[in-house]
Amino acid sequence: MIEHFLKQAEFSSMEDFEQHFEFVVPEKFNFAYDVMDRWAAEQPEKLALLWTNDKGEERRYTFADIKRQSDNIVSYLVALGIKKDDMVMCILKRRYQFWPLIIALHKIGAVVIPATYLLTDKDIVYRCNEADIKTIIACGDKDILRHIDLAYPSCPSVEHRISIGPEVPEGWLAMTEDDVQNGNGATDPAVSQLRQIHYGGHDHMIMYFTSGTSGEPKMVIHDYTYALAHLTTAAFWHNVTPESLHLTVSDTGWGKAVWGKLYGQWIVGAAVFVYDHDIFRPADILKKMEQYKVTSFCAPPTIYRYLVREDLKRYDLSSLKYVTTAGEALNPSVSDKFYDIMHLRIYEGFGQTETTCTLGTFKWMKAKPGSMGKPNPQYDIHLMVDGREAKDDEVGEIVVRTAERIPLGLFNEYYRNPELTNEVWHDGYYHTGDLARRDSDGYFYYVGRVDDVIKSAGYRIGPFEVENALMTHPAVLECAVTAVPDEQRGQAVKATVVLAKGWEYKKNVHSFAHELKEHVKRMTASYKAPRIIEFVDELPKTISGKIRRVEIREKEE
Repeated sequence: MIEHFLKQAEFSSMEDFEQHFEFVVPEKFNFAYDVMDRWAAEQPEKLALLWTNDKGEERRYTFADIKRQSDNIVSYLVALGIKKDDMVMCILKRRYQFWPLIIALHKIGAVVIPATYLLTDKDIVYRCNEADIKTIIACGDKDILRHIDLAYPSCPSVEHRISIGPEVPEGWLAMTEDDVQNGNGATDPAVSQLRQIHYGGHDHMIMYFTSGTSGEPKMVIHDYTYALAHLTTAAFWHNVTPESLHLTVSDTGWGKAVWGKLYGQWIVGAAVFVYDHDIFRPADILKKMEQYKVTSFCAPPTIYRYLVREDLKRYDLSSLKYVTTAGEALNPSVSDKFYDIMHLRIYEGFGQTETTCTLGTFKWMKAKPGSMGKPNPQYDIHLMVDGREAKDDEVGEIVVRTAERIPLGLFNEYYRNPELTNEVWHDGYYHTGDLARRDSDGYFYYVGRVDDVIKSAGYRIGPFEVENALMTHPAVLECAVTAVPDEQRGQAVKATVVLAKGWEYKKNVHSFAHELKEHVKRMTASYKAPRIIEFVDELPKTISGKIRRVEIREKEE
């Protein structure tokens, strides 16, 4: 399938990839029609989705099944009046219905807004009113339904609340198993008419509310070419093939879900593995990977931090051939420990809700622990400092040059907020707000957000490098490094630390903070060592699991 969308589909080296990678973009590209329906026509019995849950249930769906289900959902939604450009929010956890539903919304031309089940009624009100959401489709869990119902009176744009069950409260519509599996998609004229119209191209397709590490969430909107841009994510970073069974750990409310368990994987023709669970337990994930013989795996660094503390050798993971990570920077100590146990290097990547994978340790490259890899050739990536290109080992901001061309995968705008769009996208560059350094081999290393850099006694200190040093101590499970005001230095380095299981008693040992400071001095330059260490039971995080350093800073101020 990928040969339909690339001028050259196979590459012999990273150099070949950098020099000859180029997309072929069909007019009005629509992932639902140009990829999913095409697979259903060419290889209808090929496995597309293998879904299982923590109750032992299992479902297997072919590409023909996904087409049938998505057409049935199109028929159901069109009958309710859902049409092109309508905003539809989906709160579906990891329920199997998410996959045919998002394909159906693409066929209709509606804008899908994936959302996490962790939203409160306040969060839902904010999203509905900012985006004029017309329909909410949710899994019928009591807590989710309760928050939506509490929000509903303050959401005048919402016309429909649809539950996929098991609970369907009064005032809600039900989208039943029968609607999905045995609906009217095959005979409904509306389904055929939409196929003839074939919405796509630069029409709006999907929108995310960012996780809001500072301030209110932003509305990041993408067009239909965003889905095609993820071909690179799957084929050349995740390294999946049509024979792969790929698992990415993510709730469907996060952008990571479409990065790792939808667009790119299905363009390649891989089978997507989904483990639907409510409580994350490392042992349960490992058992499923062993049972179903998962071949490739992607998870955020937090998951790897837990996995390396498990007895991984208890599980037969011999089918696992390739592992990747993104979402936050991965501490080299975690990468090294995973390699020591599994003999697999973790291939790191970097991107944002606003982009696809912009930097990656692609399959031809040697993985360097702690490095995000090299630029994806679909983006014109630069490292800038004070308006000039940064030198090797000099810290600069990661930017995307857009003066000559806007790359496939870059967002259209912050929806309804041109001022905010212009703050980050101006003078021919999109500014990521992320700082990195580049070594002499062209590998990038994450330093921190622009606002997170600490300026102490004339030094510029990236919080991530201090966190890396702390993470090499066995007592440290998680940590966040921030600046605090200091009369002499301007700012001083503070570390907020969560201790690992079995080490909790150390927080009451007066000398232990000093021990950690000395440990950092042994691992990196002494001026980077934290002057203040605070032990906490947990770090403040966004609902997507990213550490909110801004909240720690505000508490200090």
